[in-house]
Amino acid sequence: MIVGNSVLRRGEWAEATDTITLDEGLRHRRRMAMVSDGGIAFLLDLPEATLLRDGDGILLDNGQVISVKAKPELLYAVRGRDAAHLVALAWQIGNRHLPAQIFTDRLTIRRDPVIRDMLVGLGASVDEIEATFDPEGGAYHDHV
Repeated sequence: MIVGNSVLRRGEWAEATDTITLDEGLRHRRRMAMVSDGGIAFLLDLPEATLLRDGDGILLDNGQVISVKAKPELLYAVRGRDAAHLVALAWQIGNRHLPAQIFTDRLTIRRDPVIRDMLVGLGASVDEIEATFDPEGGAYHDHV
């Protein structure tokens, strides 16, 4: 079986043989059998769990590179009245240990009606969107 045992970050490789399209949950892996979008079967076998980001490449042991594409997911875009309110909303989300992607004007989180109701109750504007999800990795994860 072909093995992918190295991750090339965006810009570290030139040409891909194929792509693999994965949601955020499937992009955080250490070891897993995978099949590229074009049908190349391989075993992802990394030394430690790694978040594969959109644009990264998986280097296979036969020299091929599989380009990682983030799959759009059902999310909420959360906006506050101003920057201080957005920070307070981010604190509430973090206090519940929910993954969040942080932008200057909004946060994105996975859809959860209970969390939506809480955020609306705190004065947030919450819109349903479909977009790629690349949440913050946390204090002990790599930052790219």
